[in-house]
Amino acid sequence: MNNLLKASTISLAHPGTVKSKLPKAQNANLFVFRHAQTHDNIRRIFSGRRNSTITTEGVKQSELLGEKFKEIEINILMVPNLKRCKKTAQIALKSQKSLKVEIKNELLERDYGTLTGKSKIKLALKDPVLTAKYRRSWDFPPPKGESLKEVWENRIYPFCLKLQEMLHSNNVKVAICCTNNTMRLIRMYFEKLSKEEMLTLENPTAQNFASYKID
Repeated sequence: MNNLLKASTISLAHPGTVKSKLPKAQNANLFVFRHAQTHDNIRRIFSGRRNSTITTEGVKQSELLGEKFKEIEINILMVPNLKRCKKTAQIALKSQKSLKVEIKNELLERDYGTLTGKSKIKLALKDPVLTAKYRRSWDFPPPKGESLKEVWENRIYPFCLKLQEMLHSNNVKVAICCTNNTMRLIRMYFEKLSKEEMLTLENPTAQNFASYKID
């Protein structure tokens, strides 16, 4: 629990700004990135499936990410039906000449249940251990919400299986813009991470991507 509490505390203090190394593959055909900074991020709100919009800084982050995509031809964008993800991808991939956009409900952020819209800081001040369990545990769901285990088993694991099969059979490059928890689980699948490793990951808001070569 100590590692999860530490990861939760660092994330709460510096949401989306922790400098973490993202994997890069040569001749990659899969690119995964987190949405840009949102108003819920800076206010430390349990966002989940709320449609929080990106900030002015988030626009800049998306434009910085776009510079890295200028020399990469993306064929398919997969994105959940969340404004923060769609806006980030729209800015970051505006240089793409021909892009097929697919809305994927499997990529929706986890449901935070009754915590949605509430302050992480207030909860952490009241009970930091419980807050860390809600945010970072594998099988401890928020009240009336989803655990990461449920998101993995019901949505992300089946999605990754189908995506891997599709990339194996088709000569295309796919970009995924998603949320932090969703990106953690996708990384767990393609990087073969343990649950413990995945739970301590903090993905940067836009600015950079993880890339993989799926044969």
